[in-house]
Amino acid sequence: MSQPRILVIDDEKFITWSLKQHLEKEGYEVTTADSAEQGMEFFKTENPGILILDINLPGMSGLDMLETIRAINKEVIVIMITAHGDIETAVSAMKLGIFDFVEKPFDLNRISVLIKKSLETINLKREVTYLRGEQYDKYSFDNIIGISKPMTDMISLAKKVAESDANTVLIQGESGTGKNLIARAIHYYSARASKPFVEVTATAIPETLIESELFGYEKGAFTDAKTAKSGLFELASEGTIYLDEIGDIKPATQAKLLRVIEDKTFKRIGGLKDIHVNLRIIAATNVDLEHAVKEGNFRMDLFYRLKVIPILIPPLRDRKQDVIPLALHYMKVFNKEFKKNVKSISPEAEKLLISYPWYGNARELKNVIERICILENTDIIYPEHIPIEIVDSIEKPVAAQKMSTISIPPEGISLKNVERDLIAQAIEIVEGNQTRAARLLGISRDALRYKMQKFGLM
Repeated sequence: MSQPRILVIDDEKFITWSLKQHLEKEGYEVTTADSAEQGMEFFKTENPGILILDINLPGMSGLDMLETIRAINKEVIVIMITAHGDIETAVSAMKLGIFDFVEKPFDLNRISVLIKKSLETINLKREVTYLRGEQYDKYSFDNIIGISKPMTDMISLAKKVAESDANTVLIQGESGTGKNLIARAIHYYSARASKPFVEVTATAIPETLIESELFGYEKGAFTDAKTAKSGLFELASEGTIYLDEIGDIKPATQAKLLRVIEDKTFKRIGGLKDIHVNLRIIAATNVDLEHAVKEGNFRMDLFYRLKVIPILIPPLRDRKQDVIPLALHYMKVFNKEFKKNVKSISPEAEKLLISYPWYGNARELKNVIERICILENTDIIYPEHIPIEIVDSIEKPVAAQKMSTISIPPEGISLKNVERDLIAQAIEIVEGNQTRAARLLGISRDALRYKMQKFGLM
């Protein structure tokens, strides 16, 4: 990565000359100016990454220039040079976001150390910006696949929620429907996008630890509490906390959670002071919370507090239109991951995928496509590439339905004709695929071919 340009502004020629000589030997590109006015011209044209600025300058002061610069560029790193007795002014400059200050006379090596530290800060900011950008792209609503009306309606509602000031959101849906993706999309589509997104899975934390994890604890609160610890609610402040599987949180924790939602305050374990937080709580569950309330396993007041804006993700079996678009999306993802080149799905395979009920929802479909991409060397997905358990679960009920129409009439029936009809039905059900027809009849493919030749069905 190239080094940022450094702009040095000081009215003492010896200081600007010394800094330029020293820093250029260390590989930096340095521009100097002897007044704030000249420095501003260079700042606008050369866009330096680091500014070394004297507080006392003729004309516009360094402090006034700093205010002007901050209105133009909040990211530039500023190191201020102060004369003896200007420390109080330097402290004021710190409030305007300078990186650090040095007092005259200064050691040139001290400047070098500060610049190296400031570069680490610049690189860290760039990395954070890059990672945030990746998160925005990865979890944007554009990556939530759904063309069916139930899905497009749900996405439209989620976007409205994201843009609103709603502090609590309840996402409901079966396992594998993508509750986590919706929660993250809401966060990264909202004004809180640059703030933390903290995910908590209730069932992943032991019951004895969940309160300390959520709310933190003070030093000495219990035997092993040798230091104070911030809880996840504090860490999520200004951002979003996502409480997955909230239906499994125990009643004692539910009461504290209700207070956080209502008052935006809580106490650490062993603490006396209220801690205030500003955050959005997104709760998700695959449990029927209304039923849990009737059973006494979930607080009614918490349920209705969470259910201010409910978002229901429909199961995949109720939106068959989304099966193939989802499958194609996962295909692209795994092509890239496993360096494969699966281009399409055959019409016969599409029928099988659409017919399957997908009780594991989008997660199950994703696993199936991943398995095919790993194991098969093909550019088109055919029925024989689809896992046998899926094919069987579709074909057996159909075969059973066909079998139920067979009965022996009073005048008798030819077993040969029955056998021929069953083979013909099997071939029709699987649209001519001999391997699957043989599987339906419980015989080998060779045996099927023999019987097809025997009965003139080839």
